[in-house]
Amino acid sequence: MARTATRIWAVMAGLVPAIQVLFAGREEDVDARDKPGHDDERTPRRHRSALTRILTPLPATVASFLFSSAPAHADLKLCNRMSYVIEAAIGIDDKAATATRGWFRIDPATCRVVVQGALTADRVLLNARALGVYGASPIPQNGTDTLCVARDNFVIAAARQCRTGQMPAQFTQITPTKTDDGHLVAYLAEDSEYDDEQARLAGIQRLLVIAGYDAAPIDGVDGPKTQSALAAFLRSRGLASDIVQSPNFFATMIDAVQKPSPSGLTWCNDTPHKVMAAVATDDGKVVTSRGWYRIDPGKCLHPDVSGTPKQIYSFAEAVDNDNRAIRIRDKPLNWGGGVQLCTRESKFEINEQGDCSTRGLAALGFTTVDMTSGGKTLRFAMP
Repeated sequence: MARTATRIWAVMAGLVPAIQVLFAGREEDVDARDKPGHDDERTPRRHRSALTRILTPLPATVASFLFSSAPAHADLKLCNRMSYVIEAAIGIDDKAATATRGWFRIDPATCRVVVQGALTADRVLLNARALGVYGASPIPQNGTDTLCVARDNFVIAAARQCRTGQMPAQFTQITPTKTDDGHLVAYLAEDSEYDDEQARLAGIQRLLVIAGYDAAPIDGVDGPKTQSALAAFLRSRGLASDIVQSPNFFATMIDAVQKPSPSGLTWCNDTPHKVMAAVATDDGKVVTSRGWYRIDPGKCLHPDVSGTPKQIYSFAEAVDNDNRAIRIRDKPLNWGGGVQLCTRESKFEINEQGDCSTRGLAALGFTTVDMTSGGKTLRFAMP
C-alpha cells in the first residue's frame, strides 16, 4: 500500500542523507550527537535504593519509564529502516518532570522495545546517533529540547540539569503510531525510504565500502557487484556464507571493519582518549579534505576513500568528552605533518584549499600517507 507522508527534510551538509522518524502519514526529523556508547540496556534494581527514594515524588509515568522491566501489555518500539547501526536514547516529559534513558542499539531492519508498559506521558522525545565506525555522524543535531545523556548506558531522572559525567544532547519530540496489537511504534528512516529488506542490504553495502570493498552504490539493491564484495569479505575473515542471516551479522561486520586492513588506509587508536581524524585526497586536479571521523580507544577505522587518488593525507587529534584537545606537556596530542589543508570544527568536506582563514576555515598540518604497498595502518599512540 502506498504511504502518503508529509516530509520535513533536514538535509545536512556532508556525505550522507538526512534522517527522519516515520509514522503513519507523518515524518519528523531525528537529531543526535556523535558519541560512543554501548548496545545493552541497563535494568534497574527492583529494591528500594537511594535513587528510588529520590524518585518517589516523580509522576508515575516517569517512574515507570525509569524502572519498568516486567512484561507489559503495550510497549513503545523503535524500528530502524536506515543503512546504519544506530543507538537511541528516549526522553519522557510528564507533569514537569523529564527523564532520559539509553543507549538502545538497533541494527538495520530490526526493532527494539525502548519503553515498556502503557505510555501516557505528555511528550516522548528521541535522540539517535550512528556508531562511530561510520565517521562523521549522518544524523543532524537540531532538536527542540536539550536533555542530559551519558557516555555509556544511563538512566537519568532529572534530565534537564546535567551533573558530573552527563552531557547535553538534542532531542526531538516524536508521535508514535499505535499498531493493531496495541503497541506503539516509530520508524527511523533515510530519504531513500528503504523497506526492511532494502535497509538491511544497504546497511551491509555501507559496511562493505567502509571495509574497503567495492559495493557502491549504497542503494539497497542486490546484484552481482554486492554479492562479489560480500563473498570476498566473508573469505577474508574466514566466515561461512550462512552467517549473513545471523542476527549478529552486523556486530560481526562492525568488529571486522574496526581492525587493521591490508588494503586502503586504516587508523588505529592506541591511546586511552577519543581521537578525531580527517582525511584528504588528491586526484591530480583537486585536493579534498573531509572529516571528522571518531576513533574510540582501542579501535580502528577505515575512512571512506573512493577511487584511486594520487595521494592521501591524514590528520588526527586526541580530544576529551567535551571535544577539547588533549594536551601533553602543554602541547596538543595530535598526529599530522607539514601539508596545510583546510578544515572546520564541525563535519566538513572542502574541495578548495588555500586562504583557509579568510574563508572562516582552519588550516591544519596533514601528513602524507605512503600507500605504495596498497595498504597503510596509522597507529595513534601516547608519546
